[in-house]
Amino acid sequence: MRRWLTNVYHLGLKELTSLVADRVLIAFIVYSFTVMIYTESKGIKTDVENASVAVVDNDRTQLSQRLRDALLAPQFRPATLIDRSDVDGLMDRGLHTFVLDIPPRFEAEVLAGRSPILRLDIDATATAQAGIGAGFIERIVHDETAAWLATRGIDAQLPVRAVVRALFNPNLESVRYQSIMSLVENITMISILLVGAAVIREREHGTIEHLLVMPVGASEIAAAKTWANGAAILATTTLSLLIVVNGVLGVPIKGSLALFLIGTAFYVFALTSLGIMLATVSSSMPQFALLSMPVFLVLSMLSGATSPLESMPEPLQYILQISPSVHYVKIAHGVIFRGAGLDIVWPQLVVLAGLGTAFLAAALARFRTMLARHSG
Repeated sequence: MRRWLTNVYHLGLKELTSLVADRVLIAFIVYSFTVMIYTESKGIKTDVENASVAVVDNDRTQLSQRLRDALLAPQFRPATLIDRSDVDGLMDRGLHTFVLDIPPRFEAEVLAGRSPILRLDIDATATAQAGIGAGFIERIVHDETAAWLATRGIDAQLPVRAVVRALFNPNLESVRYQSIMSLVENITMISILLVGAAVIREREHGTIEHLLVMPVGASEIAAAKTWANGAAILATTTLSLLIVVNGVLGVPIKGSLALFLIGTAFYVFALTSLGIMLATVSSSMPQFALLSMPVFLVLSMLSGATSPLESMPEPLQYILQISPSVHYVKIAHGVIFRGAGLDIVWPQLVVLAGLGTAFLAAALARFRTMLARHSG
């Protein structure tokens, strides 16, 4: 066992040396964990910002003016007053995402205790803003109407008032969520590509024959590549989380950084094992890249980060339990956003360890077959 560990250690150092010598790969890793995370976090927004809104004011009263003035930046651009006949043409040209239609006698109906109907036209092609923006406008109308009634001492007519408080993201800033999910996506991509490229590089450079004449086995070679590339990814993740996410983007880390990194280590172990298995199936680097792309897309898009797992078809929910990204996203959400401890995320850690072990066993079987083919 001691000899096995020694061989794994020295082979891992050789792997790290090869990685450091590959300047293009190092540049890609640095870019992925810095510029890519920053641009995705700032550029991709799920919240409402600078949405174009117009108002059809058929009431022209103090209350309708108050509603127009309440549509403020940064969620909305200054509201444009338009005629009802212009709504369809302006929305067809994509000039307005929202049009609030205030009916005649709106203020009088409110004062009379009735329930007048406001019409809100939404350009649903702006999917990122449509649903959330409608909720914003609905809340603005409710709050401004209640405040206006309160100035007249008749707010008691409203028996129920909704008060919304966001616990983990008070300002509902998408950058907090997007930065962590971008980090998760880059960990997924780099973990698969890095170790897979290392195996392919051994074959293409002919150094696999050098390993075959050494007194080392397939398990030692695979374990060395796993720990060396995993350590590089874990170190890069730590720096990216502290410098880019927490430092530059200002995203707070609610829970334990150490616990998150432990979860990351389990996740990287599972993905590097998967990467070795994919590399043994591929015969060249282009083939490995093409094989990795659909695997990465499935892991990323069906991780539960963008769409909740519960909203997917039930058979798919069971199948996705073998996806490491599903369990890692739960760890990231729990630790980073909600401050969860080990007592909350330990089931996901156990599952990741089990998946990594299964992937590694399959990778070793394929790896031995590949080495036997080369030695023959």
